[in-house]
Amino acid sequence: MSIKNEFRILSPTAILGYGYPESSFRRGISRKPHCIAVDAGSTDPGPYYLGSGTPFTNRAAVKRDLRLMLVHGNKLKIPVVIGTAGGSGARPHVDWCEKIIREIAGEEKLSFRLGIVYSDIDKKIVLQACTQKKLIPLQGVPHASAEIINQTTYIAGQIGMEPIINLYKKGCTVILAGRCYDPAVFAALPVHKGFDPGLSLHCGKILECAAIAATPGSGSDCALGIIKKDSFILETLSPQRKFTRKSAAAHTLYEKSDPSHLPGPGGMIDLTGTVFTELSGGRVSVHGSRFIPSPQYFVKIEGARQTGYRTISIAGIRDPIMISQIDTITSLVKKKVTDNFVREKIKGEINFIVYGKNGVMSDRDPVKQTASHELGVVIDAVGDTQDSSASLCALARSTLLHWGYPNRISTAGNLAFPFSPSDAKMGPVFEFSLYHLMPVDDPAAFPYKIVNIGKAPVYKNVH
Repeated sequence: MSIKNEFRILSPTAILGYGYPESSFRRGISRKPHCIAVDAGSTDPGPYYLGSGTPFTNRAAVKRDLRLMLVHGNKLKIPVVIGTAGGSGARPHVDWCEKIIREIAGEEKLSFRLGIVYSDIDKKIVLQACTQKKLIPLQGVPHASAEIINQTTYIAGQIGMEPIINLYKKGCTVILAGRCYDPAVFAALPVHKGFDPGLSLHCGKILECAAIAATPGSGSDCALGIIKKDSFILETLSPQRKFTRKSAAAHTLYEKSDPSHLPGPGGMIDLTGTVFTELSGGRVSVHGSRFIPSPQYFVKIEGARQTGYRTISIAGIRDPIMISQIDTITSLVKKKVTDNFVREKIKGEINFIVYGKNGVMSDRDPVKQTASHELGVVIDAVGDTQDSSASLCALARSTLLHWGYPNRISTAGNLAFPFSPSDAKMGPVFEFSLYHLMPVDDPAAFPYKIVNIGKAPVYKNVH
């Protein structure tokens, strides 16, 4: 497909597997996009999925979303680019997504050249960088150590545009990437075609969440980005939504600590001169965004390590007398449970998450006076084994259930349980162990493989 004055990118959904209306997708296809791109993951769901190597999106939902993308991408002979495969982008997540792609290709009798780039980084490389003091912790993150690195199950580097461009130049029309800088999935091909990297990356930053940046926003609906020589345009693909200057600018602030600068692999997007202009038809034009390369190319590395096992119990409290004393009561219950297990040498942590008081923000909640007529309590017990966590949770649950407190009237249980059994074993617990910047000499030098699916036609204008 000839690309001259603009590059059109179809973003179907905020995360692969979140779904999108087929009607919106078909409107996007009717605009003859030059590329279909989708972000498939995030660290938002926490460290468990990276540490355990399991996806956080549903397989059937991912397959449904991918099927439409692959079928129409194949029909239009345009690239389909997927970043942060499987939710966290480590090798098991990429392999999981590759199997789905192969299944769809077989069922739909598709032919294409599949390029897969892996973002896993060998522990030896990370250990060497740690020894040479080249690992830079991000804000609020402690310095790495050899012990923590060795305990980390999977280490993924957040790749930039270069590995995607490399596979595209090798004739790949479906590109599956491990952990990836979200905007890079959308920006790589227009930048390769000569469009401005600042505009392309800024457009990608918005498109990674699809129609979330529209109003009303939705992560389960499509959006179209049109990159021009000196600007880009955002369009919704549903009559229920539109982009406004406010919605596009507001989303530009999304997940950022600095409103004017967005760092990423190889540099940062400078937004100090960015201007948002509303156009007819619920569209927004953006210009003035610039990319400033950094002297040294850094990638963010992410890793998680196991710290124990978790068991939880969920209960409700309705007694206003107990509610007024809840902090004191949970503190005393925690101490009693801990003391009871000293002789048994069962160690661990017990945490009471109290919804209706400060369950979301904990002690940081500015509202100190509880006005709720009922509270939800999650008893969270973490031990070094699954049995230890189950023992801690069971005793904490029964102790809180029958705890006597000043002015208590009823001698029945204090807690209402929505489920039986009341305790749920949650399995291994992970924490982020690496969230650091690491310098790389060649940003395109991540390992990759190329697989011919079906007859794998070579498309024109690939380079």
